[in-house]
Amino acid sequence: MADTEQTELREETAAEAPEVAEHDRTTKLEAELAEAKQQTLYAQAEVQNIRRRAEKDAQDARAYAATAFARDVLSVADNLSRGLAAIPADLRADEKMKGLVTGLEATGRELDSVFARHGITKIAAMGEALDPNKHQAMLEVPSDQPSGMIVQEMQSGYMIKDRLLRPALVGVAKQGD
Repeated sequence: MADTEQTELREETAAEAPEVAEHDRTTKLEAELAEAKQQTLYAQAEVQNIRRRAEKDAQDARAYAATAFARDVLSVADNLSRGLAAIPADLRADEKMKGLVTGLEATGRELDSVFARHGITKIAAMGEALDPNKHQAMLEVPSDQPSGMIVQEMQSGYMIKDRLLRPALVGVAKQGD
């Protein structure tokens, strides 16, 4: 009730004294101006945040655009490595096969070079402690190594810049019971 009486008194006074009405109008306009300034600041901050996010997204898109392609090419690299590993020593020494083996090894080195140029690196696994961010434990192997140490690598893992491209599939040491 006090608010209503105060408002009525103010309106009566304002009707008789134009300077009070002018003061009220000025106060109201100043409040609206302050609110508009605040909204402008919020809008500018939001635009800046959106710009930063868009720049980061564009930068990430450039840096990691080849991720899907790189994953597909990793299987080619795996098959090439398995093929080279399967060539017996006597065939490697055979003059008829030497050119083929040399060519396959050169292809493997070139593939490694292309990976390096695009920020694709092999993850160290053997002898390392299991890191669930880079390694995927597939089995436990009885070993004299401390538990959790990698003692077998079934498939190499790779990073693309600072992101995991493919985890290394590993066997970890298990202390004897």
